Amino acid sequence: MKSQWECFLQNLGVWEGSFTNFSPQGTLLNDTSSRLSLEGLNNNQTVRLTLSRSGKDDVIREFMSVGGGLLFFENGSFSEGLIQLGPFSEFGAELAFVHENRRLRLVQLFDKNGHLNALTLIREHLAGTPATERPPLQINDLLGEWRGEAVTIYRDLRSPDIYSTTLKIQLDDAGRLIQSTSFGERTITSTATIKGSIILFDQDPEKQVQVLFLPDGASVTSPLKVLLRQSLFLEAGWLIQPNLRQRMIRSYNDKGEWVSLTLVTEEKA
Repeated sequence: MKSQWECFLQNLGVWEGSFTNFSPQGTLLNDTSSRLSLEGLNNNQTVRLTLSRSGKDDVIREFMSVGGGLLFFENGSFSEGLIQLGPFSEFGAELAFVHENRRLRLVQLFDKNGHLNALTLIREHLAGTPATERPPLQINDLLGEWRGEAVTIYRDLRSPDIYSTTLKIQLDDAGRLIQSTSFGERTITSTATIKGSIILFDQDPEKQVQVLFLPDGASVTSPLKVLLRQSLFLEAGWLIQPNLRQRMIRSYNDKGEWVSLTLVTEEKA
């Protein structure tokens, strides 16, 4: 097993791309080009992050350790966000994938009343490599059966859990989406309404969850409102190739505490 610091070092390099802001309904608000440098110093004992975006002051951070609300997988993929959902406070997290010369990151933010407020899609490639990009995700890309493997890592850094997964997505005669997810021994089936680029899981009016399709094969799954004393999860997906997809799930318990992070790598059967 790599240490968390070694996993962080998988992200070293100069990443060029853009920050694209969307409304919760998927309306494109603005797009800003970006250049993010992660430079190892002192024999990689320190990492300096420098983010440049047109029209904005540079952001500079130095890391000598990682932790808090940040966890990494062995391939460098990671999530950073709040470790506790509290009353009358803003809430959110970033979910970030690393694949070969590319990164795809999604930020979800909720306002002080718990409503989904803002979404940012960050698409990046290593400087000097091709900036290839997938088309915007569509429902037909996901229909069928996906089989994969999930790795769950924990905030307390206990041993990861690794298990097989199955995801089946189909449409019924009325055009509603039926999704069946199996993690190990557990299977959860749910239905949703499709409205353009939004899939709305609306069976429980109190706990509606939406999936928004975005450019570059991305999707973001969010509760429309985060509620105190109820468990919740934030999810992002990336269709890397037509038959290869990754999903990342950041899970909170019913006390609002962040407990785990799961990375699913799945292929269409």
